[in-house]
Amino acid sequence: MSRTSRRSLTALLAALASLAGVAATLTAVPTQAQAAPPGDKDVTAVLFEWDFDAVARECRERLGPAGYGYVQVSPPQEHIQGSQWWTSYQPVSYEIAGRLGDRGQFRDMVSACHGAGVKVTVDAVINHMTAGSGTGTGGSPYTHYDYPGTYSVFDMDDCQADITNYQDRYHVQHCELLGLADLDTGEEYVRGRIAAYLDDLLSLGVDGFRVDGAKHIPAADLAEIKSRLSNPDAYLKQEVIRGEGEAVSPDEYLGVGDVQEFRYGRDLRRVFKDEKLAYLADYGEGWGYMPSGSSGVFVDNHDTERNGSTLSYKDGADYTLANVFMLAWPYGAPDVHSGYEFASQDAGPPNDGAVRACWQDGWKCQHAWPEIESMVAFRNATRGRSVTDWWDNGNDAIAFGRGDKGYVAVNHESGPLNRTFQTSLPGGAYCDVQSGSSVTVNGSGQFTAALPPHTALALHVGARDCGAADAAP
Repeated sequence: MSRTSRRSLTALLAALASLAGVAATLTAVPTQAQAAPPGDKDVTAVLFEWDFDAVARECRERLGPAGYGYVQVSPPQEHIQGSQWWTSYQPVSYEIAGRLGDRGQFRDMVSACHGAGVKVTVDAVINHMTAGSGTGTGGSPYTHYDYPGTYSVFDMDDCQADITNYQDRYHVQHCELLGLADLDTGEEYVRGRIAAYLDDLLSLGVDGFRVDGAKHIPAADLAEIKSRLSNPDAYLKQEVIRGEGEAVSPDEYLGVGDVQEFRYGRDLRRVFKDEKLAYLADYGEGWGYMPSGSSGVFVDNHDTERNGSTLSYKDGADYTLANVFMLAWPYGAPDVHSGYEFASQDAGPPNDGAVRACWQDGWKCQHAWPEIESMVAFRNATRGRSVTDWWDNGNDAIAFGRGDKGYVAVNHESGPLNRTFQTSLPGGAYCDVQSGSSVTVNGSGQFTAALPPHTALALHVGARDCGAADAAP
């Protein structure tokens, strides 16, 4: 029997063996999925390696009230055992049985977040399985190329060697990333099994997915998988890292869903570290980036904060101000990364993902930093308004408006900034959501302020009185 015939037979047997579970998954029709953020609230809090109970609590107590539109949770499926963060990214099965919680906890989390007005996206690992053999976090045995009840060796790509040549499209999309068993997403059974997993999550109320390692899956395969979902309009945000001279380009994936624009975070690091904020006057599409409406952006994520290609929590005011700028600037749909302290790049989450309280046990909770959290309401209030009233000092101090809805100034200089700013805001009293101080805008749209070094100022029409809780999402 040929390899192709054996693969088809094995796929058929596996499909029959798991028919009941897959059928149950496929008959569940989701009602919560949306076509995409941006909606009225397009900011995602990425609660990296938070357990589901902690995510539910945070949705109720902070994300909803602050105006976050989405929360992204780490991969929920059964994975290899181990304390390192990357164990979550080596699937053993598609059961919800990882260190972050079980199926019931996941369902309750989604319900709690929806009740708080926050939609839920899942980091979906569908390019590969594991790099070794053992027993998964849910008790499932596995070997490198065999995952009983899910996949067999015949469902893997033919190239069982590491990717070594990123200028070769076949190598990038058919060989193994760091020894991880690469799924043959061109195969009928594999496409159906991945779609069944995503549909199962949709049936639990999930609103969309961040597709991990999308660059290693042909765009046509992803489009075919998406078309099989019971809600083919479910939101997709694809991880496609742009590399100089590489064979696979992020632009290829724009027809499937949103794509993460990795140049955004890399360039922000360079500007804040080595260049001038004045250069940001046309940031985004003016820098040759992908279309704003199809791009996901971030200051950092779990990979880039570790490899140093972007800023991270370790960069102090540079990091804080970069997040303020991202949330004030009308390009892309922003992710606010929220992780934990790490001394080793492999370090897993404190307390296996249990967050007792922000800023304890190493949890950094960047989404809750007052300077960052306050800008979520600013972004919501200024949505749909273009940049107006740009000002810069030719160096590291900038200011700009968002029409008649908001105005922000960033002083990245080593000395104070004292000046009168021209805005398009209606006259009256405002609260600077960065400092909590009152600011009066005159009838000509002007106000005078002094900004200390490495601070920002932000005014918007949803925050008129510092003594009242009127900065509504």
